[in-house]
Formats: sequence, structure tokens, C-alpha cells
Amino acid sequence: MTLPPKPLLCALLVAACAQPPTLPAQADSFPAADGEILITHFVGASVQLEYLDLVIHVDPWGRGDYADAKSADVILITDTPADHLDPELISQLRTSGTTVIVPADPEDARDEGGAERLRQVVGADVMNNGESVELDVQPDGTFDITIEAVAMYDLIPGAPFHARGEGNGYIVTLGGVRIYLSGVTECTPEVQAIRDVDIAFMPMNLPNGRMPPAAAAECVKGLDPKVVYPYHYREQPIDVFVDALRGGPIEVRVRDWYPAN
Repeated sequence: MTLPPKPLLCALLVAACAQPPTLPAQADSFPAADGEILITHFVGASVQLEYLDLVIHVDPWGRGDYADAKSADVILITDTPADHLDPELISQLRTSGTTVIVPADPEDARDEGGAERLRQVVGADVMNNGESVELDVQPDGTFDITIEAVAMYDLIPGAPFHARGEGNGYIVTLGGVRIYLSGVTECTPEVQAIRDVDIAFMPMNLPNGRMPPAAAAECVKGLDPKVVYPYHYREQPIDVFVDALRGGPIEVRVRDWYPAN
């Protein structure tokens, strides 16, 4: 069968062409004190963490396939652009008891788009860089989780620019396992000061030469996690990152974070 040219095919299949494809979720498990931590990867910088009966979503974004995602006990937002802060999906994942943590109030957002998205997430708690909170998320008090907010910003100027204080990376401690979810950052002094991380999610941030693969790999060597996931690489090749860590003590887990066009 001969298909019509792509423009005509798109005209015939408007809905299919208008929506970007979704990426099926992928999951890994890690041992922790009282059971396994299950990590499910979605798209861009979107992650679901599960430990016992606890579910944490980080930067949920509707471009991923959330059909089998679980309702959230905690939602962590690193930044205010739409690929990190998706109010519609947050409303689908949260319940009356969900704790939603954002990095800024609407009046402190970098632009009006981010401010409007923050305004749509009613009842969110703001964590500032350097703050730490312990959440008692289990009704029976069986365990708590610790969340630390790490400054997330650019060192090299130029648009788009992530200024210090606008966003958070997070260190989440579950069952004795420390997981660093960096958000979009360069290897700042605050990142370099992180210690005793077991699992790290490290971004590529390529505009203006920020956090290219080689720089990201050097940053990871300083953090020295057991496992690292490169993410937020925006469909760019990351072979340099993988090769720089090949043969070393850090396990690199490469996942497909972006749907095919």
C-alpha cells in the first residue's frame, strides 16, 4: 500500500499529528532498609519513586505516558517551565493528602508563564535553597522521609537562564538510600558539596555550553554515586558522558527519556 505524502497524511490524521508521541514508563528497583525502592522514568526529567506504600513524583510532565502512574503522596517540582511544572498532570496525580513542594512563590517566578503555572498549583509548599524537611507520610508513623533542597542554577549567563534561588534540586532519603534529583543546573559549589549520594540524576544543559556531557561526567565523578542516570539531555547524543565514566566505579544507566518524533 502506498501512503500519501506526509503533509497530506497529517491533514487526514489531525489528532495523531498534533499530539507528540508519549514514551512508555520504564522502571528499576534498588534495595533499601525495609524493602525495595522502585524508580520509574517517564520523560525529560520526570521520575516516580516508590518505597513501601509511599509514592513520590518529581517534575511530572504530560508528554510522558502516565496511564499506569500511581497517585502521589509527595510531588516535588524543581523549576517553573512547562516541562517541569505541569499543573494539569499534578492535579491528576495528587489527592487530598498529597504534599506538593515547589521552588518559588508566583511573585518570585522568572516569567509570567511560570507564575501562572504556580498559581494553578493551589496549596503547594515552597522550599528554599538549603532547606531540609522531614515528612511523616505514613499514618502509622512507620517511617519518615527527608527532603533537602539544593540550589539549582546556571553559572554561564545568557538566555535561557536559571538564576540562583529560582529552582531546586532535591536529595530524597528513603530507607537509608539518598537519591539526588538535580533538576537543570551546572556543577555549582552547592552541587559539589553534596556527599554520600547513592543514586544521582544528572542533567545535560546544553544552551550556551552549560553542562555538556563532558562537564556533567566530571561533576558526577565528584559526587561519586553508586548509580547515575543522565537525563534532561533533550535528544542530544550522550556518548561522551558514558565514555568518560566507562570502566569506573559509577554505574551509568542510560534510559530513553524522549519519545521519537
